[in-house]
Amino acid sequence: MAILSKEEAQAILKKVLSFSKAESCELSLSGSDGGNIRYARNAVSTAGQISVMSLSVSSTYGKKTGMASINEFDDASLQKVVKRSEELAMLAPENPEFMPLLGPQTFKESPTFNAKTAAITPDTRADMVAKSLQVSKAAKLEAAGFLENATEFRSVMNSKGLFAYNQSTDVSFSVTVRNQEGTGSGYIEQGFNDLDKMDTLTLSKIAASKAVGSAGAKAIEPGKYTVILEPLAASDMLGNMFRGFDARSADEGRSFMSKPGGGTRLGEQLFSDNVSIYSDPMHPDVPSATWSGDGIAVNKTQWVEKGVVKNLSYSRYWAAQKGVSPIPFNRSIVMEGGTQSLEDLIKSTEKGILVTRFWYIRSVDPQTLLLTGLTRDGTFYIENGEIKFPVKNFRFNESPVIMLNNVEALGKPVRTGNGMIPPMKIRDFTFTSLSDAV
Repeated sequence: MAILSKEEAQAILKKVLSFSKAESCELSLSGSDGGNIRYARNAVSTAGQISVMSLSVSSTYGKKTGMASINEFDDASLQKVVKRSEELAMLAPENPEFMPLLGPQTFKESPTFNAKTAAITPDTRADMVAKSLQVSKAAKLEAAGFLENATEFRSVMNSKGLFAYNQSTDVSFSVTVRNQEGTGSGYIEQGFNDLDKMDTLTLSKIAASKAVGSAGAKAIEPGKYTVILEPLAASDMLGNMFRGFDARSADEGRSFMSKPGGGTRLGEQLFSDNVSIYSDPMHPDVPSATWSGDGIAVNKTQWVEKGVVKNLSYSRYWAAQKGVSPIPFNRSIVMEGGTQSLEDLIKSTEKGILVTRFWYIRSVDPQTLLLTGLTRDGTFYIENGEIKFPVKNFRFNESPVIMLNNVEALGKPVRTGNGMIPPMKIRDFTFTSLSDAV
């Protein structure tokens, strides 16, 4: 019962609404069905199948709202959760930022569902993990990884006539491969909504190659270097930046998008002119739902164009305060790039550092978005267009805003996490000290 069709979800939600006595009522029904395999030291440690479904009910009187949730779906339980939300609403304080519910809306059908991914079985997962273990065992390396897949649905309905539904699939894989001495380490991480795009054998070979290649790392002096950031490393940095595209935090002076003395940086050239960033729920490689949790349509949005900030995201409340249309933020980000491969960027570099990924990133200064963290799982010195030797890991102090001002070249974007991110060549990236992390 964890995955309901659009018609099945709609039928349950209509029944729940029929029990409501509140001035207005909003419902959210979601479920997921999937499984996973975890392995370490070249052996499977856990495997499981998870199926869950839950309903949340928000009841409102005036500006007072109460919420209750349940995972039982007989009529008595549904009546109970509605009544409980109404009781809580009567006890709740008024919400000074309350927004009335939206009426009926029209949403595009999202390409988030893939039938082959939805059909993954325990045998499918076992075969995919076996290919990964084949690589590490053959090379006398040790692998620890996690493979997970899920089919999910999410639906909302309210007493004003709004209804939205989305079904999605996802399969994700990550593996750390190390040599037996523990002196070399490689890592890879990938996720897709389409099973056919997931190749655990090739991904494990990449991680194994880094594990072998990173052994015997040499210490070099920290400082400012030209870096080649693999898409995973670039994504690690940019994830912190994307949260700053919120209009309210910018207006209230709480983010790097705030202008000293008041106002925002909307319309300013904040990055290099080869930086363009957008989100699109219909993108074939990073599709997402075409509606937000509060029932606003999610459309393609240009956030940065040739370095200029073109849009900020507005909640319904903040949009009303500012007299603009709400713009939901969509984390399925696409950063445009070029046609060069990672290898092409390396070949174009006279001296620099190749970074596989960053780890343990923490904020130093929210106003400038200065971050600190460590390189991990394969850091290499580049000279005359070639990888010469592995280097000990570094601690860095850098802002992604400054980083995107120092972009020299961008490669072809690839799926990384929830976004499409290119490999990047960045000048003057700041490494502050060495780290003994492998």
